[in-house]
Amino acid sequence: MRRLLAALSPIFLVALAAAPSASAKLVRFAEGLVTPLYLTAPPGDLDRVFVAEYFTGEIKIFDVATGQGRQSPFLSLGSSMRLLGLAFHPNYAHNRFFFVYIEDSLGCRLVRYRRSPMDPDLADASSGQTVLVLPGTGEHLGGWVGFGPDGYLYLQVGDYGTSGVHDPPNNAQGITGELLGNVLRLDPDGNDFPFERDRNYAIPPDNPFVGTTGENEIWAFGLRNPWRGSFDRDTGDYYIGDVGQSTREEIDFEPAGSPGGRNYGWRLREGSIATPTGGVGGPQPPGGIDPIYDYLHGTGPDEGSSVIGGYVYRGPIDSLRGRYFFGDFVNPRIWSLRVDRDTSTVTEFIDWTYAFRPNVGSIDSIVSFGEDGEGNLYVVDFDGEIFRLVDFAEAPTLGPLGLGLLAILLGAVGLARLAAR
Repeated sequence: MRRLLAALSPIFLVALAAAPSASAKLVRFAEGLVTPLYLTAPPGDLDRVFVAEYFTGEIKIFDVATGQGRQSPFLSLGSSMRLLGLAFHPNYAHNRFFFVYIEDSLGCRLVRYRRSPMDPDLADASSGQTVLVLPGTGEHLGGWVGFGPDGYLYLQVGDYGTSGVHDPPNNAQGITGELLGNVLRLDPDGNDFPFERDRNYAIPPDNPFVGTTGENEIWAFGLRNPWRGSFDRDTGDYYIGDVGQSTREEIDFEPAGSPGGRNYGWRLREGSIATPTGGVGGPQPPGGIDPIYDYLHGTGPDEGSSVIGGYVYRGPIDSLRGRYFFGDFVNPRIWSLRVDRDTSTVTEFIDWTYAFRPNVGSIDSIVSFGEDGEGNLYVVDFDGEIFRLVDFAEAPTLGPLGLGLLAILLGAVGLARLAAR
């Protein structure tokens, strides 16, 4: 019996260490949506969140306090438009501008709209102005759009490839005559192209390829399908989740103050290794940047097949602040990293999947994370549900394995006491 206890105790301690103490729980915030893709809030708005639905082409408003949705959509573009991204101008409260990234039969477009001057819950559907057009189509569209702490608009664009060996070779390594597989950085308040109908933006003068080889819009390149990005609202650091091909998924990191121009390696690199398929893999290109974290394809607790980039938590739960939360679409897990900003290295990895099991409903297909005005974290499930992380102090969550081992251990302790009598 003592040998059994000695053998079980280390395993039990590992189970405890692997399952974090949960000072928070996911609660279902909303349900019944049609392919929700993204959630965000206008700057300074603490009462509402806006949800973009992919297939309906609608943006819907939900009350933060109650989770109740407005009866009418904020904007309805029609089912022929696929909504990929949504961002509100930093000065939205005054200029009422917001931006959507949409896919239609002609390709992808970044379009600026304006909120109604009379109704804060209604957009002016007639106010649309095309900012940028990327013709053509493919499977890797990217689509996250957001404003950085510098006030410029960042747009993550996929390489337009298709899955498997048909990916275009080294498409994202081209920075001349090509805007695909890149992060674009634009000034939507200016217009350097007054005679071009589909280019209504200015080039930030400190973009890395201004005055040299490369397209002026490009901020970073070497990305396959950068699915969701975010800026840490406290530090300004930039995180990108880039979906891999058949082997690796990756998280890329750009510290605040970076001059841009980073090459994240695709299609020469998949994650931190040479791309193993398609005959195009090789060493890291000159100046190339490895991801801060990558993981293998699979169904294990630290594996998946389609990374979903998230956010550094800056909400009201003290114990979670400073952790970058992300997940996977195929293997619906929720993880976090801590990053040493001085060295751009990961110092902590935690799997929160069991600790964050929702109170009702189920998380099946994580397609995005989101933030509201106070920094609360949301999980968007493509199946139609949205969950919010809320404070819920409780004992450590062990998960099924930990609970099973606890039962065995307690049973063994009981037997040991009986044997000692």
